[in-house]
Amino acid sequence: MLVLLSGVSGAGKDTIKKELIKRMNNVVSMPSYTDRQPREGEVNGEIYNFITTEEFERRIKENEFYEYSVHHEHYYGTSKKILNEATQSGKIIVKDIEVNGTENLLKLFKDNMDMVTIFLRVPKDELRRRLEHRIEKASLKEIELRLNRFDYEESKIGIYDYVLKNDDLEKTVQIIMTIIENEYKLRKQK
Repeated sequence: MLVLLSGVSGAGKDTIKKELIKRMNNVVSMPSYTDRQPREGEVNGEIYNFITTEEFERRIKENEFYEYSVHHEHYYGTSKKILNEATQSGKIIVKDIEVNGTENLLKLFKDNMDMVTIFLRVPKDELRRRLEHRIEKASLKEIELRLNRFDYEESKIGIYDYVLKNDDLEKTVQIIMTIIENEYKLRKQK
């Protein structure tokens, strides 16, 4: 089963994904490829595979992605090879992905892959506070770039199976764990 975790930048996707992996035995991460620089503490291959822009564009030309997009001035994409290998593992795969990527994967796999989509909501003022504290030496331009996409991403919540307000990390993690466990059981009964 593939769990797609979306939300505006700063909604807590990476934090929640790490907690799910820590707490659930059968959950693994599916890293995206990106050409952005790693943030402090990010390890290559965990949440993202960090590559150069030139390498990303070569992979596009060689049709190595199911989907990709430019998001906040950087490429992000879903590797065909990694997704195919992950789905064969029998594990529950959690992937954090932006709304356009979710739409693209739903179009590709809606009828032939078990997918659960979850969107994390955060009030705009809380989001600004998180962004100001998350990004080292955040420039006003970086914060505004992310905030300007807020309304667009919120407009896409209709494509998601679940929409959660992420204002309490522990509560949100517990709810998502319950969603994953129940969806997994339902799909195994089919």
